[in-house]
Amino acid sequence: MFQDLQRVLATYWQHFLFVLPKLFIALLLLIVAVFIANRVSTLLGGRLRQRSTDPLLADFLASISKWVMVLLGLLLALNILGFSGIVGSLVGAAGVSAFIVGFAFKDIAENFLAGVILAFNRPFHINDTVEIKGLIGHVEALNLRITLIRTFDGKHIYLPNSLVLKEPLINYTRDGNLRQEFLVSVELGENASPDVATTIILNYLRTVADVQQTPRAPYVNLEKATATTADLRVYFWADSEDYRRGVLQLKSRLMQEVKQELLGAGLGVPALAG
Repeated sequence: MFQDLQRVLATYWQHFLFVLPKLFIALLLLIVAVFIANRVSTLLGGRLRQRSTDPLLADFLASISKWVMVLLGLLLALNILGFSGIVGSLVGAAGVSAFIVGFAFKDIAENFLAGVILAFNRPFHINDTVEIKGLIGHVEALNLRITLIRTFDGKHIYLPNSLVLKEPLINYTRDGNLRQEFLVSVELGENASPDVATTIILNYLRTVADVQQTPRAPYVNLEKATATTADLRVYFWADSEDYRRGVLQLKSRLMQEVKQELLGAGLGVPALAG
């Protein structure tokens, strides 16, 4: 029995020595493939960023090219080791393999395909302010599985690409212009009417540089009137490139300054609402 064990071990050792050069070459090839994939991905990403106005798509295509080259290197390594039959079976049975792999890794495949659609459809760009399922923030990255969003308070939210693709997405900054509104209640009196208040508000808004004048001029609508008060809805357009500072802070400033303008003109202002 001891002699049989020695023969078996000697046989395995001889097979190992026979395969060792192939194993070394396959490992070396795989290392070179990974190195080349990283270099090509970096160079391709740099070229695409220079020629494209959308760095999101450039990064996504660079990531795809990297993993495709790594996969090709792995297939060549398997072929060198003598697993050409396995490689051929994988390629020949691509339909069955795709079905099995797709079923086993349904979520991964779904997020990858959603990422491809998002990268080419481009409903948002880097630094765009978007809202998805009540979450608002700047888009920071899109990779093969997730979309990274940074909220205004500094939190990073990792959303699966499939969720981003399926859910309604609001892009606040893509058009570059955004309309905002707020409500002003004015006390009516002998010299205080909705028309007088409207004139005061519009004259003030025309002096604010951050409020667009043409072609989207500000306007005021009378929303509700009683015997003692009138509710005026104020509409204005602003540059939405920076949603938080360019729009939200501007709206807050206008609400305060409109109130001061009306009070300075002798009109009572019981309330303002966003």
